[in-house]
Amino acid sequence: MLETWVVIFIPFAYLALLFAIAYYADQRADAGRSVINSPYIYSLSLAVYATAWTFYGSVGRAAENGVGFLPIYIGPTLMIALWWVVMRKILRISKQNRITSLADFIASRYGKSALLGGVVTVIAVIGILPYISLQLKAVSASFTTVAGAVPGVGDTALWVALFLAAFTILFGTRHIDTAEHHEGMVAAIAFESLVKLVAFVAVGAWVTWGLYNGFGDIFARVAAEPALSPMLAPFGGVGGDYSSWIWLTLLSMLAIMFLPRQFQVTVIENKNEDHLRKAIWLFPLYMLAINVFVLPIAFGGLLHFPAGSADADSFVLTLPMSQKQELLALVVFIGGLSAATGMVIVETIALSTMVCNDLVMPVLLRMRALRLNQRSDLTGLLLGIRRGAIVLILLLGYLYFKIAGEAYALVSIGLISFAAVAQFAPAALGGIFWKGGTRRGALAGLAAGFAVWCYTLLLPAFARSAWLPIGFLEHGPFGIELLKPLALFGVGGLDQITHAMIWSMVANIGVYVAASLMQTPSADEHRQATLFVDVFKRPAGADGARRRRGVASPSELFNLLARFVGLAAAREAFAEHARRGNDADLVHFVENQLAGVIGAASAHIMLASVVKEEALTQDEVRAVLDEASQIVVYSHRLEQKSQELERATQELRAANERLTELDRMKDEFVSTVSHELRTPLTAIRSFTEILHDNPQLPAAERARFLGIVIKETQRLTRLINQVLDVSRLESGRVEWHESLLDMREVIEDTAAATSQLFRERDVSLERQLPGRVPKVRADLDRIVQVVVNLLSNAVKFIEPGRGRVRITLAEQPGFLRVDVRDNGPGISPADQELIFDKFRQAADPLTGKPQGSGLGLYISRRIIEHSGGRLWVESRPGQGACFSFTLPLVNEAALGKAA
Repeated sequence: MLETWVVIFIPFAYLALLFAIAYYADQRADAGRSVINSPYIYSLSLAVYATAWTFYGSVGRAAENGVGFLPIYIGPTLMIALWWVVMRKILRISKQNRITSLADFIASRYGKSALLGGVVTVIAVIGILPYISLQLKAVSASFTTVAGAVPGVGDTALWVALFLAAFTILFGTRHIDTAEHHEGMVAAIAFESLVKLVAFVAVGAWVTWGLYNGFGDIFARVAAEPALSPMLAPFGGVGGDYSSWIWLTLLSMLAIMFLPRQFQVTVIENKNEDHLRKAIWLFPLYMLAINVFVLPIAFGGLLHFPAGSADADSFVLTLPMSQKQELLALVVFIGGLSAATGMVIVETIALSTMVCNDLVMPVLLRMRALRLNQRSDLTGLLLGIRRGAIVLILLLGYLYFKIAGEAYALVSIGLISFAAVAQFAPAALGGIFWKGGTRRGALAGLAAGFAVWCYTLLLPAFARSAWLPIGFLEHGPFGIELLKPLALFGVGGLDQITHAMIWSMVANIGVYVAASLMQTPSADEHRQATLFVDVFKRPAGADGARRRRGVASPSELFNLLARFVGLAAAREAFAEHARRGNDADLVHFVENQLAGVIGAASAHIMLASVVKEEALTQDEVRAVLDEASQIVVYSHRLEQKSQELERATQELRAANERLTELDRMKDEFVSTVSHELRTPLTAIRSFTEILHDNPQLPAAERARFLGIVIKETQRLTRLINQVLDVSRLESGRVEWHESLLDMREVIEDTAAATSQLFRERDVSLERQLPGRVPKVRADLDRIVQVVVNLLSNAVKFIEPGRGRVRITLAEQPGFLRVDVRDNGPGISPADQELIFDKFRQAADPLTGKPQGSGLGLYISRRIIEHSGGRLWVESRPGQGACFSFTLPLVNEAALGKAA
C-alpha cells in the first residue's frame, strides 16, 4: 500500500495542474490566441469517450469475455468514418442555430419545442446516472486499492462526488454563454487524454515485457490453459455470439454520437468543422493505442492471480501493486483519475446546461408569479441553476451507485447508459435527413424507447440489488411470463443489452415513424425541418435561425439580453451588431444571442414577450401587388410552355414505358439464363459425382453417363457463346471474316451437322437445293450459326415422330433466299416481330414456357443484316412457320476481280 498522504496529495496536485492548464487556455482565448483551435487538440478532446470504463472496465470485460470487449471500440471507429457526412451536418446546423446542447438540438429541429427539450433532458439525466456512478465506483475502488481503508474518511465515493462537483463548478460554470467555447475545459480534457493514454500504455508495456516475455508469451500461456483458451475466439462461447457483437457495435456507434459529453466536445466545443478531417483518423488511432494492451493486462491478471482472488476491474492497479511497483501504480491511479474526472466534468457540464436551458428555465419563464420579467439581471439565477444541477446530478449518481451500482461490473453499468442515449438516435438522425418527422413523432418515439429501456435494463438493476422482488425478473410482473423483462414476449436466449436494444429500437423507431406519418408538420416544424435537412444548400456562414416578423424597441431588446448575459456582455454584443450595420435584423440577432445562453426554446419564449408582430405597410402592400402582376405575366409565358412540356412528357412517358418493358425483359432473361446455366451444370455435377463415387460402374453405363456429360457441356457452351455474341454485337467488337460462300454447300454441311438432332426427335428433314447457285460474300461461321439456329428452332417446336422440316434455297433477282419451313404449331401474328427482339421468345405449346435463352433469333437477324440481307417469319397459328432470309449476290465484276 502507498502512504495515505501521497495518495491524497498527488491527486490534488494533479487537479491543480489541470486548473492551471484551464486558466492558461482561458487567458489565451481572452487575448484572441486560442490554444484549442487545433485539429490535434480537438481529436484529443474526443477521447473523453475513454472513461474509467475504458481504463478499468475494459480489462474486467476482457478478463470475463476475452475479445468480446472489442465491439465497444469497433463501433466508434466505424461511426467516425461516416462523420464527414453525418457529424459535419450536425456541426453546420448547430453553428448556424447557436445550439447549446443535445436537448436544444432535438428541440430546435421539431419547432423549438420546450416540451421535447425537457423530455430529452430527463431521459439524458436518468440514462447517464449509471455512467456517473461507474466513475465514482472506479475512483473509489482505485483509491482503496492503492491506499487501503483510511480511518475517519468514511465513504470515499461520496467524497469523490462532492469534490468532483466543486471542481466541475470551477471548470465549467464561469461563463454564462453556453454556446461559446469552454477553452479551458477543452484544453484540460485534451491533456487528460494524453495522461490516461500514457498511464495505460505504461502499465500495459510493463505487464507485457516486464511481467511476461511479450505478446507471444502471454497468448501462448492463455492458449495452453483450457479455462482461458476460449477467450481467444471472437464468436461463440465467452466472446459472445454474432447478435451480441452486432448490437454492441451498433450501440457504441450511437453512443459516440449522442452521449451528452460527446455532443459537447464534438459539436459545441468545435472551433472549425474542418477539424473533423484529422479527427476521422486520429481518434481511431487513439482508440487503437489505448486498447492494444487490454488483453495482455486481462490475461496477465488471470494468469498471475488465483481464480477469484482479485477483482478483474482493478487488474491495472493490483498487478503493479503485487510486484511492489508503487510508482507505476501511482501513475496508473492518476491515469484512472484522469479518465473519470474528464468524463464527469464534461458530462455534468453538458447535463447541467440541458437541465437549466431545456427543463428548468422554460418552466420558470412561464410562471408569472415569479415575475422574472421584472428582474434586471438573471445571470446569477442561470449560474445558480447550473451549479445546483451539477451537485444534484453527481449526488444522484452516487445514490445510484449505492442502490444498484455495486451489483454490476463497470462495463455492465456503462452499457446501460449507452442503451439510454441510443434512444436519441431516431429523433436526431431522422430529424436531419427526413423532413417528415414531427414533434409528436419524436415525443412518442422517445417515450416508447425510454419506457422499454427502463423496463428491460433499469428495473432489473434494482431487482438485482434487492430493491425489487427477484421474482419480477424470473416470472415477470404478476407472474406473466410473456412480460419477463429479460425475455420480453418470450424472446429469450439473448444477452441483456442485445435484448433491450432490439425491443427499445423497435418501439422507438416504429412509433416515431408511425406518429410522424399520422400528422402533418406544423408551420414551425416544417420551417425548422427545412433548415436542418437542407443545411448544406446554404452557405457555410449563413444564419439558420428563423427570422421573426415583428418590431421591438432597441432599448427593450437590450434590456432583455442584459438580463440574461449581463450589462457588459449585452453592450459588447450590441456594439458588434452596430459595426455590422444591419439594424433591421436586430430582433433576430437578440434571439440568436439568447439561444446561446438559455437555448432556442426559451429564447423563443422570451422574444415573444417583447416583440409585437408587425402588420404590412402600404409600401409592402404595393410591393406584393407588383409582384402579383409580375406573376400573372409570367403565368402566361408558362402557359405557352405548358403544351411543349406536355408533348415532352408524353415522349418521356413512352420512353419510360419502353425502358420498363426492357427492364422486365432483362429480368426474364436473367431468370431464364440462370435456369439454363444451372440445368446443365446440375446434370454435369450429378453424373460426374456418380462416376467418381462408383469406379466399378459397368462400361455401358459409364459410357452413357459420359455421353450425357458431353451433351450438357455442349449445351452450356452454346448458351455462353450466345451471351458473348450479344455482347460483341452490341459493342461492335465482332471480328468478321468474310469470304465467297457457296450456300448450297453451307446448307448441306449444316444439315449433316444437325442430323443427329433430327434423328433424336424423329423428325424428317427435306432439302430442296438447286444444282448450282451464285456465290455470296459473308462470314462462313456466322452464316452457319444462323442456319443451325433456324433448324434447331424448327425441331424444338414440332411434335416428335410427326414433324417435318424442309429447307429450300432459291435464286432471286439480286439475292439468294433460304426458307426453313416446319409443320409445327405456328406463331401468332402478335409475336412474329417480337420474337426477333432480344430476350423475347415464343412459348412452348405443351408447357406454356419459353425454350432457350431468347437470343438466337436476335443474333441471327443482326448477322444477316450485317451481311446486307434480311430475316423474317411467315406463319399462321396451327399451320407451321416459315423463317426466311436473303443474302445479296456478288456482282460479276467483283467476282472476276476476286478471282
